[in-house]
Parts: sequence; structure tokens; C-alpha cells
Amino acid sequence: MEVFQDYAYYYNAFYNNKNYAAEAGQIDMLLKRYKGVTCEKIINYGCGTGKHDIELSKLGYHCTGIDMSQAMIDKAIASAMQEQLSIRFVVADVRSYEPKEKYDAVISMFHVMSYQNRNEDLLAALKSARKALDKNGLFIFDAWYGPGVLTDKPVVRVKELETADNKLVRVAKPVMHDQTNIVDVCYEVLVINKETNETKVINEIHNMRYFFRPELEFYLREAGFELLDNLDCMTLGKTSYDSWTSYFIAKAI
Repeated sequence: MEVFQDYAYYYNAFYNNKNYAAEAGQIDMLLKRYKGVTCEKIINYGCGTGKHDIELSKLGYHCTGIDMSQAMIDKAIASAMQEQLSIRFVVADVRSYEPKEKYDAVISMFHVMSYQNRNEDLLAALKSARKALDKNGLFIFDAWYGPGVLTDKPVVRVKELETADNKLVRVAKPVMHDQTNIVDVCYEVLVINKETNETKVINEIHNMRYFFRPELEFYLREAGFELLDNLDCMTLGKTSYDSWTSYFIAKAI
């Protein structure tokens, strides 16, 4: 899981067009739909550069974010300060984090649970999330959804963009493993200085696990949750074989 080390410095650039405000709005709607009472305190497992936390703070939530990448947390802190928002960010591993207080909800966005490749990793992350909640607290996370991934298999993708100083080219090559339900996404990022033409190459492999509802229902139950629903991330409707990603909504029991 040691990913986003060098890549973290260019993370915001590659996802600059990602609509974090819209996704925060989805989380807000799901919290209100499934919680049933006012939800104020949220902890975000795998917060990255804090973009979701910032948008949720603007909606009135009190947010805490944890991420195992110091570089990501540094960027999150800087962004929150720039927005003049009070958000607590902590460097921590979602598998071993021991919450110091209780929250109304735990969220985990951008497929953090899909980075839990081993059953032991997944169960540890789920148990940590359960410790952060009282009974009936909500856990909402998204993940790669097996039926959609196997229907529309991953392919090579290339993305190019420019920052003030650099031209960035990212090539993502997938390698699928049928016995583990994991896709190795092999990233090669070229960072080309626009003034000197000097090129830096960053190589990282992100091992992404896709899930099926019955297995997540089992592991959530083992961790002390009841799975309430799973929904297509794009439509918030029922999932189908066209659903590449799914929200899973669980209640602490």
C-alpha cells in the first residue's frame, strides 16, 4: 500500500477536474437518507489531499481526515488553511488507526477500500472504522464493483495536462489477476519541465481490488456492521453490470 509517494505531488493536477463538491453533495444526501438524524462529525478514512473534507466542511460538517501519506496530509493542511477552514488531518493507516473519539459517520472515498488487497487488510480497516462509531453510526465508502469491472475490463489509458511549470503525461496500464480479484494499475508519469525540457519519470503500481456485494456483506458483518445498501456511484440508483464503482452504506450494530 505504499503508493502516492512521488505521485502525491502531482495528484491534485491530475484530478483537478474531479467534481469534489458534487461528490460531497452525494455523501451529504446519503448521510441524511440513511442516518435519519442530524449527522455532524465525520472522519474520512484515506482523505488524500483533503478535497472532500473541505467541501463537506462548507456544508456544515465537522471533519477529520486520516491518510498514510505525509505528502497528502501536508497538502490537505495547506488547502484547509487557504480556505480558512478548521479541519483536523492526521497521518495514519486506516488498517491500524485507533480513533480517540466517536463520530456520527465514517466515510472513505475514491476507492480506498479497494486498496485493501488482502482479506486481513480489509477486515482491519473495517474494524477500525467500527471503533470510530457508536451503535447505529454510518459507514459510507466506495469501491471497484466486480460485476462492472468484469463486464467492461480495464484498458490502457493516457492522460496529458499542463501546470504552470510542467507538462505531465500519465500512462496507466492494467494487469488483471483472476484468482485474487485484483487489478495492478501500472502508472508511468512523465514530468517534463517546460523551460528546460528536463524529464522526470515516476513509476508506481496501484493494486486495486474489486468487490462483490456478498463478500463485503460478510466482512462488514464480521467487523460489526450491517450492510444497508449499495448504489451506483454515478447515478445513486441500483447497481448493474454497467456499474464500475459502487457506494456501500453500512450501519454499526
